[in-house]
This record gives sequence, C-alpha cells and structure tokens, in this order.
Amino acid sequence: MLVDATSVPADRGGVGRYVDELLPALHAEGADLAVVCQRHDVDHYRRLLPGVELLAAPAAVARRPVRLAWEQTGLPALARRVGADVLHCPHYTMPLAPGLPVVTTLHDATFFTHPDLHLPVKRHFFTTWTRMSLARAAQCVTPSAATRDELVRVAGADPARVTVAHLGVDSTRFHAPSDAERAAVREHLDVAGPYIGFLGTLEPRKNVPSLIRAWSALTDPPALVLAGGRGWDEEVDRAAADVPATHRLVRPGYLPLEMLAGFLGAAEVVAYPSLGEGFGLPVLEAMASGAPVLTTRLLSLPEVGGDAVAYTEPDAPAITAALRALLADPDRRAGLAAAGRARAAQFDWRACARAHLTAYAAAADA
Repeated sequence: MLVDATSVPADRGGVGRYVDELLPALHAEGADLAVVCQRHDVDHYRRLLPGVELLAAPAAVARRPVRLAWEQTGLPALARRVGADVLHCPHYTMPLAPGLPVVTTLHDATFFTHPDLHLPVKRHFFTTWTRMSLARAAQCVTPSAATRDELVRVAGADPARVTVAHLGVDSTRFHAPSDAERAAVREHLDVAGPYIGFLGTLEPRKNVPSLIRAWSALTDPPALVLAGGRGWDEEVDRAAADVPATHRLVRPGYLPLEMLAGFLGAAEVVAYPSLGEGFGLPVLEAMASGAPVLTTRLLSLPEVGGDAVAYTEPDAPAITAALRALLADPDRRAGLAAAGRARAAQFDWRACARAHLTAYAAAADA
C-alpha cells in the first residue's frame, strides 16, 4: 500500500496532524506501507517510521499547482513502480486515472453545508474534488459519522463506499499538564492569571468573533487567549478592536505542539464555539488535557464531546451565558475535566488505523 503524504503542509496543521499520527499507527498495526513525501519531510518520516520504504517526490511538488499536476501522472507511475495494491490519498484529491484502487480521505462537508464560511475559490475546489473522489475512489474515509451522513445528503455519497474512522489522541502528548508545563506556557504567553483558551485557525467557521464579543460582555473575566494561525476572517480584528480596556485579549499565533497540553490543560475553560467541523480535534485534545470544554452541538462536535463537554448555541449572548455559568461553578468545571479525560481515552489512533485498514481491504476487493 502506498500513502501519498505530499499534501502535508510545512506547519503540520490540518492534514499534517492527521497523516503524522495515522502513519505510525498503521505501521504499529502491521500494515505493509510505502510512503511518498516531499523531500524536506524524508528525515521526519524516517524518524516516525523506522523500516518503512520512503520515497521522495520531485522537489517541484513543493509548489501546490505542480503537486496537483504530479498527482495525476507521477503518483500513479510511482504506485505501479513500487507494486502497490492500494493508493491512499489523504486530502480530497486523487489521480483520475490511477490504475489501481484508491482510498481518499474527505475531512469535511462544510464546503457544501456552510458555503458562506469558505473563500469562493477554496469552496469550488473542494466541492469539485469531493464529488470526483466520491465518484471515482474505491473507498472514501471520513473522520466522523456526521461528515459521512452530510456527504450522503448533499453530495450523493454511497454510504457503502464511505468508512468512518474517528481520529485519535496521543495520550503521551495530550495529558493533564504538570506544573512545569503550565508554567512554561504561562511564561510563553505572558499570562500569569487565569484564562479562557481557544485553539484553531482564526477562520469564519470557528466563530471567533462571537466568542470575543461574548467574553467582552463578561464582567472582570479571565484573559482570552486565541491560539492558532491567522485565517481570512476579517471580523476577528473588528471584534478585537471593540474589546473593553478592562479585558485582556492575547493572540500568540501558532503554539508549538509540545506546548499544547500545557496551554489547554491550564485554561479555566477551553471555548470552541465552531459553526461546523468534520471532526473537531481541538475539542478532543482539550478533553485529553483535562480542560473543561464549551462547544456547540453542530455537525460532528457532539460525536466527539458526548456528555463530557458543556454546550452552547453559537450566538454571542448564549456563549456569554454559558461562560458565565461555567466560570462561576468550579465543581462543574472539575466534573467536566474528569469526564473529558475519560471520554478522550476512547479515541485512539490505533483504532483509527484499523478503520483505515478496513477501507484499504474493501478497496482492494473492489
């Protein structure tokens, strides 16, 4: 089996986290793997996957248009050369004439269900490729049943050709943080007191402006720390400009992966009022880190949070009320933290890998 890791971005976000966790789990499950990646990632995957055949794609695939063109011609040729029986393309796109069965991962259905939350070019690209992969791939993988069901509803997916593989959480990385881990994060953030945390790209789907306005309406609240890359949501800056002088808003950008457990676990509340997710990995990772989580009931989020998180409607007044109630109730926060850790333990990357192996077997049989 050949896995195409050339779509992994340099910052390891999104598909990078998925591929970097899935591949070692597949290897641990005994999968017969070969992996093609960008040249700058060869050493990275060599450390992650000792003994696995690694192939470097041409240097030019670092440019996205070249990578997409190479995917159509160079990737099928490479799959034939290594004798792969299945090709896994982990990020929506795939060769249209692959010459072997293909499994494609479709992470999200919000390009169809929430088109206004995506840039038009991105929306067109991903809806087009989602439809093509649903039509042409032998099997598709989604990270949640909610995403599968939405693809059946809005894109005509055949549920018999869609495998649900819940993402996992690495308990060695995401755990209740030590005092030293908490202190390191506080020093990095320059935040000595309590804070409400958010983790994710600042894009419209994450509903960050509503979170800022909800928090701004609180009296003497903890600081609000928005960790994650800057997206294209211009409303975030407008909401931030209206924050009262009595409140402290911190925007540190990306945090190193090794700091995330400390950041999440040290928060009074991790607030994630998203308007729709394919899975919701920050919610799972916050639960595993011992944080009380506040999120919404939209799309896949209840599938991840279950009864172990607090829920709110996505509008600012509702978020304000939910935050106020949680901040005033330490026993409720402690109960959510304990329940979240227990629920997060049910999401395992090895189980995710086994679901993928089921999809690979079904693709090979087809």
